[in-house]
Amino acid sequence: MTALQRPHEGTHAPPASSALVSGAGANAALLVVLFASFMDLLDATIVTVAAPAVAQDLGAGDAQIQWTIAAYVLALGAGLITGGRLGDQYGRKRLFMIGVAGFMVTSALCALAAGPGMLIGMRAAQGLTAGIMVPQVFGIIRASFAPGERAKAFGAYGAVQGLASVAGPLLGGLLVGADLFGLGWRTIFWINVPVSILALIIGAKVLPESRSASTARPDLLGALLAASGILLLLLPITQTENWGWTWASYALLAAGTILLAVFLAYERRLTGRGEEPVFDPALLRIRAFAIGLSASLLFFGGIGAFFLTLSVHLQNGTGRTAWETGLVFLPYALGSVITSGAGVALAARAGRALLITGSLTIAASQLVLWAILREGDDPGYWPLALALFIGGLGLGLAAPVLVNVVLAGVPGRNAGAVGGVLSTVNQIGGAIGIAVIGTVFFTAVTRSTTGTPGPADYGHALGIVLVVSAVLYVVAALVMLALPNAGAQHSDQ
Repeated sequence: MTALQRPHEGTHAPPASSALVSGAGANAALLVVLFASFMDLLDATIVTVAAPAVAQDLGAGDAQIQWTIAAYVLALGAGLITGGRLGDQYGRKRLFMIGVAGFMVTSALCALAAGPGMLIGMRAAQGLTAGIMVPQVFGIIRASFAPGERAKAFGAYGAVQGLASVAGPLLGGLLVGADLFGLGWRTIFWINVPVSILALIIGAKVLPESRSASTARPDLLGALLAASGILLLLLPITQTENWGWTWASYALLAAGTILLAVFLAYERRLTGRGEEPVFDPALLRIRAFAIGLSASLLFFGGIGAFFLTLSVHLQNGTGRTAWETGLVFLPYALGSVITSGAGVALAARAGRALLITGSLTIAASQLVLWAILREGDDPGYWPLALALFIGGLGLGLAAPVLVNVVLAGVPGRNAGAVGGVLSTVNQIGGAIGIAVIGTVFFTAVTRSTTGTPGPADYGHALGIVLVVSAVLYVVAALVMLALPNAGAQHSDQ
């Protein structure tokens, strides 16, 4: 998730119970929710560097490694809007605390996983708890800050999210390389336990309680239909290397398509009855939303897959350790931090230009990296660092403002719903990218050799991924040309 995404806010009236806090209390509340959000996005990316160690320790195959990452982001995306609605109805502080506690427990269970199946299942459960925790952040910020102060709070949120998205691989490499207490990759999950305990203790004291005046019931069936349909579509794609394309694969694709059609029909029915669905199909008639949906899928579809495939190449292909791989990703984080603040500050005046520039900059970095790696030899640290630094600059320009720019072209009464759907799509786009692009990568590695894959095999596969990703970001930039010129302003809707 990125800056200014509001997956659960009401669009007509302020929360029914929302006494503003001020000064140190507001800042303390902001720190708690920002830290929890940082943990969430960190866990979406931290596994990428640890993936080879996980595969070796648990005997996981390529598809299982993809699902270890995709299961988290898919479950998170499926739970975001429903989690937000639960917070609206039962209290955002209460749901936030429940989400943090669940995140702590499922993180511990991930660390205790005895096999790849258990790890994938616990990662999905961890994503669901994050889907309860994360949506409450926005309501808590609104309850803690006066309208004139919220822009700074959301800007801080955007900077934290931008940093977390690229800090995950670095921290993952550090923890795996340190091998604390002989736990290896399991420390990337154990670290969430003390952090969650701290968030629970401080949050109980400083977070304000708030809830919405709306009494609409959460659309649990709609959320289940959507998640099931997407899962059935992703399963045969991710399992291509193991299953091939058989009648069962096509049957799963057909079943997923049918389920999504049933989901849309059910959502139209709920809307017709005056209830609040997970997704209102009428939103597709809003031009900015339809365009933003496509842009989000393209933009966020490549990020997770890029980190995963590059990490596997650096460790399995060039022989780097997890820590050395994390250091290679450091320039990406630095580039993102440099531009994310400026991106948020300029979004209200030049949001579309930032999006296009950011997407094209990422595409350029992919091509620079492809040119560096095409010779087949390990180019060393600094050439890789330069290419990744360029990519980080692009990510910092575009990622924190994408949803906010889309919201500028949406009527105020639809802003909350559109923000929620786009936030969800960002996560689902990441899962789709890992499934599709990851499958392309691992299939290319397997087909380029008849024995144990070597450096040239991983390099060839990564080259394919880089070219495909560059094309995706160019297409995303072209789609973004039709978005509003400037980002939406923060107002108390």
